[in-house]
Amino acid sequence: MTRPSRTLQTLTLIYALATSLHAMANSNDELVAARDAYRSNNLGKLTAIAGELPASYILKDYPSYWLTLKALDRDNDSQVIGFLNSVREGWMPEKIRNEWLKKLGKREDWDGFAAEWKKLPAEGRDEESTCYGQLLDLRQGRKPDDLDRFLDMRAAPDGCNQLITAAAAKGWLTQDWLWRRVRLLLAGNFVSQARQLADATNLPLSNATLSNPASASADTPGGQEAMVFGIVSKARSDLGGAASRLAVVESSLSKDRSAFAWGQLALLSARKQAMGQALQWYAKADPQQLTADQWEWWARAALRGEQWAVLEQITRNMPTNVASKPAWQYWRARSLKQLGRGSEAPALFAKASIGHHYYALLSLEELGNTLSTPASKTVPGNADIAAMRANPAIQRALALLDISNNEGRAELRSDAQREWRWAMRGRNDMELLAAAEIARREAFYDMAIYSAERTREDHDYSLRYLTPYRDITQRYARQLDVDDAWVYGLIRQESRFIVVARSGVGASGLMQLMPATAKWVAKKMGLGNFSVNDIETNVQLGTWYLRYVRDNLSGNEVMATAAYNAGPARARAWQDSRPLDGTIYAETIPFSETRDYVQKVMANAAYYASTFGHDNISLKARMGTIPAR
Repeated sequence: MTRPSRTLQTLTLIYALATSLHAMANSNDELVAARDAYRSNNLGKLTAIAGELPASYILKDYPSYWLTLKALDRDNDSQVIGFLNSVREGWMPEKIRNEWLKKLGKREDWDGFAAEWKKLPAEGRDEESTCYGQLLDLRQGRKPDDLDRFLDMRAAPDGCNQLITAAAAKGWLTQDWLWRRVRLLLAGNFVSQARQLADATNLPLSNATLSNPASASADTPGGQEAMVFGIVSKARSDLGGAASRLAVVESSLSKDRSAFAWGQLALLSARKQAMGQALQWYAKADPQQLTADQWEWWARAALRGEQWAVLEQITRNMPTNVASKPAWQYWRARSLKQLGRGSEAPALFAKASIGHHYYALLSLEELGNTLSTPASKTVPGNADIAAMRANPAIQRALALLDISNNEGRAELRSDAQREWRWAMRGRNDMELLAAAEIARREAFYDMAIYSAERTREDHDYSLRYLTPYRDITQRYARQLDVDDAWVYGLIRQESRFIVVARSGVGASGLMQLMPATAKWVAKKMGLGNFSVNDIETNVQLGTWYLRYVRDNLSGNEVMATAAYNAGPARARAWQDSRPLDGTIYAETIPFSETRDYVQKVMANAAYYASTFGHDNISLKARMGTIPAR
């Protein structure tokens, strides 16, 4: 009697599991259909699916979330309130509350805003909702203490523009401050927003003179602003001509306006790597009006020419928020060493060495320390991993990842990333390492790295610097005589090991190959039909191209890395007429994206070299010397 009973129990369990899996598959199909309904604005179908999904389904709230996003567009507060009352935790209610707060602020429903504002955690507030929160403070008589953050060459969201206008009406912003904001907006070519600010704060800025700066008169403040605008605009295509024009009209401009214009020309000149000219123009600029970006390019102008005394002075005088960056702590320390003031350098190198970034590694080496990658002090146990896997946000992330992988839906993978990042907030090192291990097991490699990188004391470098597809990568690296640590450093930066990664410009796969590049390389290699998203093919093509650009750029890995991101012609153009320290070459790359890319790839390569047991683990040695043009 016992055997049939056990058999029956087993069959019952199998049937229950099969039924559960079938229900899950049906629910997943419904979720994908709901996402399509959201995209096509089929609210009837989206509503029906939201009501049909079982309460036990881990992703059941997503159709309601998408409905609520649509409701926000229609100012349907009842749908928003209903969603926030039923879904109280996670990135979805946080996103909805952020967007709703901006709607409430725009409507000036300050009672409603105040009630919801306190429910949104500080780490979940975006820039515009933060501005509306400060606008609420202002209405209650509290003065915002960080309005100078808007003294930069960038446009601001509507809520922030309202904050600036309201602060000006209170008399908390001077007319000089407002002119400076307008000046920066014009320099950034945000002309409409500059006009709006001038109109809202009664600054005499004529639309007619902005449209035709050559007709502007220096007799009025608005006319002078238009003249400066015209000079800066001209400088984008004719830097020399703009400088000549500024020299002619300089005496008719106020000192702050002429100095501002010279600062803008200096920035443009430094980005063109005309560093001597840039330094001359920076000398005419007003340091008080320089943005963080201008300060950094002033320092780079001195660095490129190895004018160490000038660099030391610039980094010493930088505003605190710029000088405290590891980059400028490192370069100030380097300048002190070059000037024979080495005793002052170690303290700065020590500050810059905190962390695991490019400047930290260079600083450690300057302090005489070699890179080491010890095992984590503690390793998460099964109980730690099980506890993190039971977290609802983690479960939602993995469920979304599974659907994305099966259905090829990149937008659901993005939602999985949002769930994961939200789940990592406030976690201790053990929880972060447990989460990273879960992500590694699930081939959610980018989130494994994300979690592992957030640890503060206990680190696991095998999770920070993952090595999936090692057999494939190592095989092609050896065949082509390319350092596998360098290849891994590049892949980690390019795609975070996401096989289906696709950039905004169409680059694909682990090594983010552009279609034209992949086709060209495949032809050179004699490959017929190929799929750029196939793991092995992508690594083969990418490694071949990396070797190709290296060989055509004096065998230099730093230049080849720059070329992989920005093209060989640009990498050559960034050389100097004399040999250049590789760290100086990298620091003075004009494109922010490429500069950051090169530094991160090379730092990654140093870590991978240490992990692989290579001899060449020194980052400074890897950066080497860039040959003369």
